[in-house]
Amino acid sequence: MHTELAEFLMNTPEGQEAKDIVGRCVHCGFCTATCPTYQLLGDELDSPRGRIYLMKQVLEGQAVTEKTQLHLDRCLSCRNCETTCPSGVEYGRLVDIGRKIVDDQVPRPWTQKLVRTALKEGLTSPLFAPAMKLGQWFRPLLPETLKNKVPAAQDSGTWPQRPHATRVLLLAGCVQPAMLPNINSATARVLDALQIQTLVADKAGCCGAIRYHLNDHAGGLDDMRRNIDAWWPWVEQGVEAIIMNASGCGATVKEYGHKLRHDPQYAERAARISAMTYDVSEYLLPHVARLQGLLSPSKTGSMVFHPPCTLQHGQKMKGVVEDLMTRLGFGVSVPAEGHLCCGSAGTYSVLQPKLAYELRDRKLAAIEQVCPNPDTPVASANIGCITHLQSGTQRQLLHWIELIDAALVDD
Repeated sequence: MHTELAEFLMNTPEGQEAKDIVGRCVHCGFCTATCPTYQLLGDELDSPRGRIYLMKQVLEGQAVTEKTQLHLDRCLSCRNCETTCPSGVEYGRLVDIGRKIVDDQVPRPWTQKLVRTALKEGLTSPLFAPAMKLGQWFRPLLPETLKNKVPAAQDSGTWPQRPHATRVLLLAGCVQPAMLPNINSATARVLDALQIQTLVADKAGCCGAIRYHLNDHAGGLDDMRRNIDAWWPWVEQGVEAIIMNASGCGATVKEYGHKLRHDPQYAERAARISAMTYDVSEYLLPHVARLQGLLSPSKTGSMVFHPPCTLQHGQKMKGVVEDLMTRLGFGVSVPAEGHLCCGSAGTYSVLQPKLAYELRDRKLAAIEQVCPNPDTPVASANIGCITHLQSGTQRQLLHWIELIDAALVDD
């Protein structure tokens, strides 16, 4: 698809990258078959192919309207279309560029600005943890819409204190320590059982995805630079890897090298950080034989796995968790339409609640179909998916690393 860049985009890295991506699209329409919003709405402009046409018009300087903005807003950024596309269209990168250009040209109503500012500043703030604690205290009194966003208080358990020769860094995340703290502790305990020490850099925070995907690219890049600065002394001291147990964060950190490639001060370090970043499942795979001997067979039961979009489409790691858990003795079921988004998608469930809850209920129905036993836990690899799905079911939702942690043989 040939694109003539508008003058304001000529000779800009964003304009050239967007032009190159659009040029790979051959209009085949394979993406429409796997796009969640197209499945729900049936509107060509709510499919990747339709949105690419819209972004092509934006790149060429044609008039941009609120309608253009709406269709781009409705995109989940699940990147399912990338997995489907036979031409290698990097749609996720394109839609980030397109949304930013549209937002620069189409002012949002003050109500939208207020919500989006509250999300990007509130979720990444040090005040988020006490606010979440307050919400959990009053959770029984909250209206359903707020209760859906406030998980019940959770005990994080103990963090292992034994030093080991092999050390890794863990990104604690911006919301995970306050919402579901046991995920990080369970990760540290599993690694400790393998004689790997888990470290957390004090000044590392949000991976940058929240601000970046809300079109505050400058703020998102600053978050990325802050993390690189926080991690770099540990990298120089020889940590083996940077571990992610939230697949959304992992997808973002693995793109630091690309996002900061034009920054002369950070480009080289960003590339190094991305190269040494692993999803925890990816990191554990080489240790699976040792890990098998550390688990009690009586505790490795059945589970349903919901693969997050950021793991299977963003990080291109489809089937990795399923393989790992199966080799460790768990009975793993994956629901039909496992490739489709659950509707969480970062802040999407707040900004597009109707579509988000339709997708949630569709996912939960598929889970019930593959495993109707309410006692079988449902596991995922991203805190957003876990909390979003939990809001619609009484079944236990948790991170798969917590199942491994619970199956460890007691010392």
